[in-house]
Amino acid sequence: MTPDRFVTDSSLLKLARRLRMLGFDVASLGDARLEQTFEAARRDRRIVITLSSRHPRRYADVAAVVVSREDPMGAVRGLAETYEPAGPPFSRCSICNHALETRSADQAADPVPETVRRGASPLHRCPGCGKWYWVGSHVDRVRAWLEQALRRPLPDPGENRGGARG
Repeated sequence: MTPDRFVTDSSLLKLARRLRMLGFDVASLGDARLEQTFEAARRDRRIVITLSSRHPRRYADVAAVVVSREDPMGAVRGLAETYEPAGPPFSRCSICNHALETRSADQAADPVPETVRRGASPLHRCPGCGKWYWVGSHVDRVRAWLEQALRRPLPDPGENRGGARG
């Protein structure tokens, strides 16, 4: 099955980041107007995630999912139950959406702490923005939120996957 790809604007940036942590390919367009978001979705063959129930007629061929700002867990759960992610959890950059690359500890530099570089935890780097990721204390909080939203456990992020930054 081909993974689903999404696009949204900055009003759903937090949702986009959470979906990326689940392995979904979610592009964010900043302060784009609704029509610009639909245009980008058509051009890049993506599904629009939006807060707006308005679907411009000229973009009738573009799929869209309307989510509620009032229920972020429900939005994450609904999308995760309906669509196919691009990769496993913690395999994409939560900031810029690129797939993470595994790196050796000797390739890591600041801002990766020396204790992390010496540890056995896998390190991952985003080729887009240069951000480093590893399994750290932040992962427990993120995992707990995602598992509560999904109502199921996630695979271990240390098993050959990118990890959330600690």
